[in-house]
Amino acid sequence: MTMASPTHLFVSPGGEFLPRWRDAFPDARCIVAGAPVKPLSTTKLIWLRLDEAISPTEQVALVRKSVGKLPVVVLANRPDDDEALLLFSAGIRGYCNAQATTANLRVIAAVIAEGGLWLGESLLQRLLRATNAALTKTATILSTSGGPGAPSDNRLSALTARELEVARAIANGASNKEIAAQLTITVRTVKAHAGSIFEKLKIRDRLQLALLFSRQPLA
Repeated sequence: MTMASPTHLFVSPGGEFLPRWRDAFPDARCIVAGAPVKPLSTTKLIWLRLDEAISPTEQVALVRKSVGKLPVVVLANRPDDDEALLLFSAGIRGYCNAQATTANLRVIAAVIAEGGLWLGESLLQRLLRATNAALTKTATILSTSGGPGAPSDNRLSALTARELEVARAIANGASNKEIAAQLTITVRTVKAHAGSIFEKLKIRDRLQLALLFSRQPLA
């Protein structure tokens, strides 16, 4: 009988392998944090449990240097929204409690596999509140100025009126299909606008776009 090739690699202080991690992914393997990270050709996802004695950004940078473009999910003993935002800026794809249930770990892995991001509930709500406030501010500026060129002190001024509409919808969490229906355009057109938006704003994904909107100064 051929053993399944591990697709999940856990990096943990002391090499501790929690039972629920094994229950979620029976074929996973675990290595000690700080040791050289050598993913197998079958490895699809890296799980990094943070060592509270070391800077989280340093730990993520060290792992990312070894695993290349493989997605990284951070497991925190004491999750913190500010820490999560910092690490998402460093390129992680997910952030959750190290004690997450077996079911939640599997859901997180599925979301990442589909190209998504995993944020905790409190962080998601925080981003949505900040984004909605920023969108309201931007909409007010546009309604009084007559165009997207008014906020000249930020990168959003580089977008066309249609691109700004699409960007606002993306930042508010809408899918490409939902945006297409809202703006009466095709999904293909939405994707084209999204690509142009990301290029003009020098960002990688939807989360960074939401973060950009959330940082807009409020009146």
